[in-house]
Amino acid sequence: MFRYLVYICFLSICLMSCKYRPHDEKQRDREPVERTAINSETQIDHRSKENTIRMEKENGVYYLPIEVNDVPMRFIFDTGASVISISLTEAYFLYKQGKLTDEDILGTAQYQDANGVISEGQIIRLRKVCIGNRVIHNVEASVVNNQVAPLLLGQSVLGKFGKISIDYKRLEISFE
Repeated sequence: MFRYLVYICFLSICLMSCKYRPHDEKQRDREPVERTAINSETQIDHRSKENTIRMEKENGVYYLPIEVNDVPMRFIFDTGASVISISLTEAYFLYKQGKLTDEDILGTAQYQDANGVISEGQIIRLRKVCIGNRVIHNVEASVVNNQVAPLLLGQSVLGKFGKISIDYKRLEISFE
């Protein structure tokens, strides 16, 4: 099933680059940061340093830099999304780079968007999601059957944190 999805994606995007990945060398080659690992069985260490991330605001939408399986991406902060969501383009890119495997494909599900439209999408496992100095393992995500769908940071990640604070004036978000 996933091979079919990859084949369709490959034909439709013809190796176009992902617009949500950083394209400048400064972002791509940044130094690694110290991270605190968490997963579904492990709680966040609240004694660790505060995790504050700079947001970008574009047309009233807030974006966060996040690494998925060691690939830097730019997600929309979306408290209304139930899961982290990526497009076919991003899924194909991760698959092509070996960052997403057949074992990470968990099945399909029906999703309802903000307009009430119900569509089918793939459920995948993201082995590693890095938000600032925190790492979350084995996060459930959806692949939207749309090549240009935005990357959404939803509750499957946000729910792992006890408290989220947003400073709109400084364009910063803190995860505790």
